[in-house]
Amino acid sequence: MLRVMLVDEKPERSSQLERALADAGYEVVATLTGRDDLRARIAALSPDVIIVDMQSPSRDVLEDMRRIHEERPRPVVMFVDETDADSIRAAVRAGVSAYVVDGLKGRSVRPVVEVAIARFEEFQALRNELESARTTLADRKLVERAKGIIMRRKSLSEEDAYQLLRKSAMDQKRKIVEVAREVIAMAELL
Repeated sequence: MLRVMLVDEKPERSSQLERALADAGYEVVATLTGRDDLRARIAALSPDVIIVDMQSPSRDVLEDMRRIHEERPRPVVMFVDETDADSIRAAVRAGVSAYVVDGLKGRSVRPVVEVAIARFEEFQALRNELESARTTLADRKLVERAKGIIMRRKSLSEEDAYQLLRKSAMDQKRKIVEVAREVIAMAELL
């Protein structure tokens, strides 16, 4: 069962949303106001999805959402009554997965949450892919730098320097980038 944290500034509205979420098959683990310490409660309860229902998102709530997105990313659905272009941009920058204007309609809860989860998962996959590409590029730069050091110090060709790095990594049962880091550290030391 999907665990949902509800953030709503109006208690009378949150009870309607809680019923709609329960009818959609979700478990509401907490209902908070925008003034509660969202980050601490999210850390403690670890909900699968956060739903924010507000008339208009405040700067404080959006800042909390941005920090949450950086520290403990998860899908965030924001239902608002009023909006403007700046609020939408701020919400997207804060990591909101779905931004729905005109409040909440009971029958639309499940599809909106499912779309938000799918968008969040797609975004996370892209983010992970980008981070992996950055790491690979950084590793390649280290290996290239270590090869250059070996080529200068031992008067070897690029291929021979690479083979020396590779053999050293295999002999030590380590990754080539780890050996490259050591070569660079030793060269800087000497």
